[in-house]
Amino acid sequence: MANNEIILEAKNIYKSFSGVPVLQDVHFEVRKGEVHALMGENGAGKSTLIKIITGVYSKDAGSIWWEGKEVQVNSYADVQKLGIACIYQELSVEPPLTVAQNVFLGREPRKFGLIDHRKMIKDTEELIARYGFPLKADELVANLGIGLRQLVEILKGLSCDSKLLIMDEPTASLSGKEAESLFEIIEKLRDQGVSIIYISHRLEEVYRLSDRLTVLRNGQNAAVLNHEQIEPRLVIKTMIGKEVDESAGSAKEMRKNNNEVVLDVKNFSDEIGMFKDVSFQAHRGEILGFGGLIGAGRTELMRAIYGIDKHKSGTATLNGVELKYSPKESIKAGFGFVPEDRRNQGFIPLLSTVKNVALTNYDIVKKNGTSISDKDERDMGIRAIKQIDIRPDNPDKEVGLMSGGNQQKVVLGKWIQRDLKVLIVDEPTAGIDVGAKDQIYSILEDLASQGIVVIIVTSDLQELIRVSHRILVMRKGSIIKEFDSGIVTQSMVLEAGSGIVD
Repeated sequence: MANNEIILEAKNIYKSFSGVPVLQDVHFEVRKGEVHALMGENGAGKSTLIKIITGVYSKDAGSIWWEGKEVQVNSYADVQKLGIACIYQELSVEPPLTVAQNVFLGREPRKFGLIDHRKMIKDTEELIARYGFPLKADELVANLGIGLRQLVEILKGLSCDSKLLIMDEPTASLSGKEAESLFEIIEKLRDQGVSIIYISHRLEEVYRLSDRLTVLRNGQNAAVLNHEQIEPRLVIKTMIGKEVDESAGSAKEMRKNNNEVVLDVKNFSDEIGMFKDVSFQAHRGEILGFGGLIGAGRTELMRAIYGIDKHKSGTATLNGVELKYSPKESIKAGFGFVPEDRRNQGFIPLLSTVKNVALTNYDIVKKNGTSISDKDERDMGIRAIKQIDIRPDNPDKEVGLMSGGNQQKVVLGKWIQRDLKVLIVDEPTAGIDVGAKDQIYSILEDLASQGIVVIIVTSDLQELIRVSHRILVMRKGSIIKEFDSGIVTQSMVLEAGSGIVD
């Protein structure tokens, strides 16, 4: 268990981007042998604080202390030398390699100038035995599930004699059984004196695991709570704050749309349990919002309906006709899909606005013989620029050089050239400035006014309430709450996503 000796302390941290403060006089400390949770809404400053601690960002003011001495952290290598390891959501393991090869990747023991495989296996087996991990040193990581791959990542950190592990949303991709195994290992590591920073949106996990909880709000310390003070409603109130500004989208009256059903999803389940037995309907001209914590299954559900990923059972019909569950067929049927990771999945950075808008529309661009008509392709790009005010209005501008807001407009622009029936937008304004957000919202509202079903998935509670006509909240792969009438607040949505359902 934790003692009172502080291993890591971040004092009076200040950080701004382009003159806008994102952290102001933040203080954060971790004791030896302690699980210290870090919570806050999106944009509260959690990620920025961790990136400063791990040397990804430089701080504008403040200091970092390690085991009672001030240290300068300018890179992740500096952090590793201190004894800190990070386990991110996106695992860095190499599937074609064995557990041992992953654990010692880049630090392989050598003998006569060659990798000493025998010693590497032996050292890995000793680590596995010390921490009681259900792994085998010579097992290929490709044969392991996500939960066990995560343990390989943890073992990699422990192999460097790490005294502090930073875990960022570690259960987001895990099944219930895998998460339970991880909790047991975290508790075992704490008992062995390892300190852990646990970043999560899931209150039940924080309550179970953490000795203390630091809550950030708007880039500042909101509270430091001991284990017995971690009561869900108190934490939510602390995260959001006491003031609820309805004009800013913190509360709104929901309204159920009585138009005809366009999309009807029944008993949808996948193979690995990311979503199970999900049923919902979406009506013509409504903006249907999906809320819930990270890992609730929202994105996975949408990808399966659209046909990117496979599902195990259930049906989805569009205007009474069952979908064929492939992106190509979904596009033909009238679907558009704006992915969460727009830069890697939504557009091609080196291509122009014209080329990106045409990407999903060559079937409707007029053809001249066997070749695509350059004129019609260009006309479509220019039309998209005018329709949603893409800036700069140069059709030949590389999209990768544009702002985040205009990149998102390009992704939306390619879909509004089609006869859309349903548009799914995952995290509509992630990484977009405030001014551009309102423009994106106006585009989505305009599409709904044309009778298109707009489905948004967002972790931004203010955005969810600001844009949605109706909200479905998912938790652990199921829809557990619908808000279709009356005033809805951020607290109500967050409480539902956290399992506090009245």
